[in-house]
Amino acid sequence: MPVIISGIKMPIEAKKDSIYSMALKSVSLKKSDVRKIEIYKTSVDARDRNNIRFVHSVFIELINSSNEKELCKRYSFVNLCERLDFSTQLKRGNEKKKIAVIGFGPAGMFSALVLAENGIKPIVIERGEPIEKRVISVNTFMNGGVFNDLSNIQFGEGGAGTFSDGKLTSRIKDKLCRYVLERFVEFGAPREILTKAKAHIGTDNLRKIVKAIRERILSLGGEIHFETRFEDFSIKNGRISEIKTNRFSMQVDDVILAVGHSARDTFELLAEKNIFLESKPFSVGVRIEHRQKDVDFSLYGIHADNPLLPKGEYQLSKRNSDGRGVYTFCMCPGGYVVPAASEEKSVVTNGMSEFSRNGENANSAIVVSVSSRDFGDKPLDGMYFQREIETQAYKLAGEDYSAPATTVEGFFNREPSVRSKLCGTYSRGIRAVEFRELFPVFVTDMLETGLEDFSKKMKCFGDKGAILTAPETRTSSPVRITRTDCYHSLNCENLFPCGEGAGYAGGIMSAAVDGIKAAIQIIEN
Repeated sequence: MPVIISGIKMPIEAKKDSIYSMALKSVSLKKSDVRKIEIYKTSVDARDRNNIRFVHSVFIELINSSNEKELCKRYSFVNLCERLDFSTQLKRGNEKKKIAVIGFGPAGMFSALVLAENGIKPIVIERGEPIEKRVISVNTFMNGGVFNDLSNIQFGEGGAGTFSDGKLTSRIKDKLCRYVLERFVEFGAPREILTKAKAHIGTDNLRKIVKAIRERILSLGGEIHFETRFEDFSIKNGRISEIKTNRFSMQVDDVILAVGHSARDTFELLAEKNIFLESKPFSVGVRIEHRQKDVDFSLYGIHADNPLLPKGEYQLSKRNSDGRGVYTFCMCPGGYVVPAASEEKSVVTNGMSEFSRNGENANSAIVVSVSSRDFGDKPLDGMYFQREIETQAYKLAGEDYSAPATTVEGFFNREPSVRSKLCGTYSRGIRAVEFRELFPVFVTDMLETGLEDFSKKMKCFGDKGAILTAPETRTSSPVRITRTDCYHSLNCENLFPCGEGAGYAGGIMSAAVDGIKAAIQIIEN
């Protein structure tokens, strides 16, 4: 079995041959011992700005494979590379099952893909538009036009991640992560996502990729119904027997529910039908914008302009004495702050970058953790807490989809202002608003704590002219659709909630993995 040699630190200018030589030297091997060698992952070590290094993990396959386990025993930084043997067993007759997949974001998309490639023809229900039409709807709204509550940055083919930075990082350690990366490359993603420790695709590439996945599913006999809203379902003997949409009704054998974190009407429907739900913690806050060159300098110092280094990105956090946290989230180098509402007369912000990340500004969420102690114990209380902030933001900013904003200086001085040398990127316009009229005091107090702490860690956070735009409320689902270890609902045995909306994922990678696992349960059931 091949092995991974980790922790190979090299100058950023080092060529592949030098990296390979160092890796082999670290374990006393020669080129003649190796059948195959390639870079597996690369990250940046910028802790010492005067001596920035790339840190590589190198994949090697030995000619004498019996020596590979011995290497792992001898060196703590060498580990076996377990290749994923992803195969499923489709029981005879299962190919005739009627499987509805509700939602066509990462979880729904990958679950439908796996079903289709294993002989089951999924029937996908997606309230939003296919990507070609969705791009038009999103751009129309971003440029000052009408808002489409069924197809926007949250809803439509590809899910919310399609209009984001397209990050492919995840906290989960699952072999399926590599499988997802390889499938993305197959459908058109740049090959470098296989080796970058902080891989991203960018919104521009994602739009092409989701279309390619759609076409594969259709070619295998799957159905995809866009602009079709899931509205009701019938339960008999603890199982869903029929689902209803605004266009048709259908009998079903199983339902994969992959609706995303913003499907509030679906959460309310589930509550009405007594499907077991529980509230879960999430976070709310603002988006902060700096010049990307200031972020780069804060991280890389004199090396900031080196084209071999990736655009600077950061992850910062602070926790107070009672356990409440404030942290940066979904950082978008060279990106834009975008209007991400999914309901009329509300304001939501999010971040988006193209693959090149060549915008002038960087932006990131700065968010504060909230839980049932803040919004209540009922399953949907967190959702209503989000909505209250979003509708208040709409009112405070002039009721025209402008966003509440202020400079960091205006926030601390309690004199909100949007006058800055920095040019904000929120396309619908920003209005100076006192954030203490928008958020509960514990949120604004923690934002102050976080900004003060982060300014000590990164120079760019000391810029009092940095722009804060609010609110960032869709960090994760406020609801968990509780399920068993076999992935079905606690009290509905053929309902398979998965992905971010179900409360079991956070981002493109983990949602895709969760959708795959839900599909496997159905295939092998």
